[in-house]
Amino acid sequence: MGAYGAAVCASAYGSMKLAQALGADALADKDPLPPDLRERLLARDPLFVTSHWVLAVAAMVGVVVALATVRPWGAAVPRRLLLTITWTLGIFMIARSIGLLGFGFVGDTLLLTGVRPPPSGHVALAHELAYWDLLLWSPFFLLWGVCWITAARWLGGHRFTRHRGRGRAREDGRTGRAGRP
Repeated sequence: MGAYGAAVCASAYGSMKLAQALGADALADKDPLPPDLRERLLARDPLFVTSHWVLAVAAMVGVVVALATVRPWGAAVPRRLLLTITWTLGIFMIARSIGLLGFGFVGDTLLLTGVRPPPSGHVALAHELAYWDLLLWSPFFLLWGVCWITAARWLGGHRFTRHRGRGRAREDGRTGRAGRP
């Protein structure tokens, strides 16, 4: 279930980034960025347009990786590679949602309660973006991260029934050698 959730989240995020790359606003004005970067984002600075294309492609790769953890064709991908990717993405996204990377539940709460001061001259904007992050982005990244972790845990506990290597045991108990149990 986690793999399909991760694939759906990656698809949604990638669709948004693709729309932004093609010129749509698609929540771009709700991106919790510092004011100077936000202005560049909204002005369609080439750096941000390029980053949207990169993130859209990365999200498409994420869909494939997520599905590779549960689909039979995923047996062609080294298991350790899939485990490393899924655990890394899950931990990164959960850390982002909590606020260990600057935004997230902790950072937004600190800003909204006045413990962390907003940038001078941008108090209203900082509060608006913190609300959006607290109500939309942080829960989204938390959900996405939990899906990745769930996919990683499932992959770590299951073996594909297809032959994954010469002489290695398969889930059905056979050694993988033709004609021998």
